Amino acid sequence: MIPQTLDKLTTLEEQRFLLPGHYTWEEFEKLEALIGDAPGLRITYLDGCVEFMTLGEQHEMLKKVIAILLEAYLFELRINFIPVGSATRRAKEKSASFEPDESYYLGEKKENPDLAIEVNITSGSIDKLEKYKRFKISEVWFWENNQISVYHLTNDNYDKITQSKLLLNLDINLLVRCVLMPSIIEARTEFLKGIQQ
Repeated sequence: MIPQTLDKLTTLEEQRFLLPGHYTWEEFEKLEALIGDAPGLRITYLDGCVEFMTLGEQHEMLKKVIAILLEAYLFELRINFIPVGSATRRAKEKSASFEPDESYYLGEKKENPDLAIEVNITSGSIDKLEKYKRFKISEVWFWENNQISVYHLTNDNYDKITQSKLLLNLDINLLVRCVLMPSIIEARTEFLKGIQQ
């Protein structure tokens, strides 16, 4: 008889680590090559600072639920969009490289996405808005502490606002409430009902 064992599945929590020191772009590229395509690990660069982040299950679940609901909204209101997920934004001349959790072109494709979403379970040490500002991304949403903070780029600076200027009819409070629901089916149903009113 062969004994059967069930290994407990463990998932890593999101963690951030700022690498001590200051790094040139070329040193950053070498670090990037060393980690390769390590699953669940991201590397960010801004002005010589290098930050590593592991992606935990909670982080990934939240970003997917936000994306599912936001895309349902865009489909329902017939807003043309191009989802580009966490496609890397990088430029040596901007001294920045990073991956948003989700990002979208609204309307047609442009030089950079119009909207980026970041899910923050743990606080980071790199100025997140600065990296987006360098790529002139119009709006950045941060999910932190079960809330969405919306920042809109105006005159090369981000202003914190209560309502998206890109999606004027989107009820942010409804979105948050539905993201926090335990059932994705119920969340989507409730969200669609809310935006149809």
